Amino acid sequence: MRTLILALGNELMKDDGVGLNAGRILLERGYNVLEVGTDIFRLASHYNGEERLVIIDAILSDKLKPGEVIHLQGREVFEKLKGEIRSAHFMGAIDGLKLLMALDERLKRAEIHFIGVVAKEVDLGMELSDEVESALPRVIEVVEGLLR
Repeated sequence: MRTLILALGNELMKDDGVGLNAGRILLERGYNVLEVGTDIFRLASHYNGEERLVIIDAILSDKLKPGEVIHLQGREVFEKLKGEIRSAHFMGAIDGLKLLMALDERLKRAEIHFIGVVAKEVDLGMELSDEVESALPRVIEVVEGLLR
């Protein structure tokens, strides 16, 4: 199954850069990765009909601990990220993805996975917190498990 990994985040905002960090590791390992930063709409011009999308991004949560890794799939992505877990971006990537899916029939049929890492700090700076840095191997493990 052809897979596109979307690496989201803003590396100038500390833990919000975790998706980009993970994406670069996966790119070095030979996976199909698109760095979208904070602009999910870049997907529209780079999507080639891959049957599976894996989104990696920082999330905010009052219920989960910093550095905790979550894996959501299918409808769960759209339901859970709307409620107790929030995107670290002003317009959430998931809202943007819903809009893109309404415009592209191929995206509607894609298998969707979301790998989120709970951020500790989203503030000016390029370093990840210790908790989020420590979560990177787990993120890579989850993604590679999906692709086997």
